[in-house]
Amino acid sequence: MTGPQRPETRELRVLLVDDEKGFTDVLARRLGRRSMRVTTAGSGTEGIQKLRDHRFDVAVLDLKMEDMDGIEVLKIFRKIDPHMPVIMLTGHGSEQAAREGLAYGAFDYLTKPCELDDLVAKICRAVEATR
Repeated sequence: MTGPQRPETRELRVLLVDDEKGFTDVLARRLGRRSMRVTTAGSGTEGIQKLRDHRFDVAVLDLKMEDMDGIEVLKIFRKIDPHMPVIMLTGHGSEQAAREGLAYGAFDYLTKPCELDDLVAKICRAVEATR
């Protein structure tokens, strides 16, 4: 099965921020197989620092983390790199928070667990929209 078409041939740089290490490890490997270079962060604070130190094409951000609320992380991301699209991941029942994130400039959101092809499609659309 082939996935969504990539916007271009170069490797996309993805910042994946989620405090569930097992989830980020698996998702990073799976996105890596789709020619994406994934940098993981296990907390909002770590994600903010990585964004300050490196450029990314897109961020995938969990809204519920132990150290910081995802909306607060999103607001800081927007200040550091206002043009980088952010896709939020939310659990069932917290879609209101995801809609709030859209109001703060997130590109879109997906409910966890999500299909890999759906996430890849959103990543590709987000990157295309910012070109």
